[in-house]
Amino acid sequence: MTTTLVLTVIGDDRAGLVKALADVIESGGGNWERSHLSELAGKFAGIVTVTVPEDRADALRDALAPLDGLLAVAVHDTAAAGSDAEPREARQELRIDLLGNDRPGIVGAVSGVLAKHDLSVVELQSSTRDAPMAGGRLFEATALVTVPAGADVAALQADLEELATEIMVDVAVSPDPAN
Repeated sequence: MTTTLVLTVIGDDRAGLVKALADVIESGGGNWERSHLSELAGKFAGIVTVTVPEDRADALRDALAPLDGLLAVAVHDTAAAGSDAEPREARQELRIDLLGNDRPGIVGAVSGVLAKHDLSVVELQSSTRDAPMAGGRLFEATALVTVPAGADVAALQADLEELATEIMVDVAVSPDPAN
């Protein structure tokens, strides 16, 4: 029997961080399943899903502690959380793309509409960049959201379009191409 652990990691960006983490996971009997890792503002941060035989899970947790100083690692056990959750492949998901002039509050406003419609964010990627020829900064985001059974996607689309007009951004909603 295996245990799934979710690791959150953060540290000052430098060469070798992924290797150090991967070495500890491998030597602890773990299998690196899935990850999202990124450098942001000089910090290296991410989340990694690891499976490990149940009888080796505590030893792997202990082995990750010495990485503190190089990487701060928090270990979360998924056994108690959502073991009966529907597999990602079986869920209906939507992709939401947003582009507009950067300003405070965009993520809060969009996530408010998503919460109103009981949609859960599966993945969110965002960035800012210089606006070509116009000056200023652009905010760009792509979100994958889980659609609950019976959700009114047309009403969601209408609420997002209304919000887009208010905060002057372009929003596009489409089925997730991976599903």
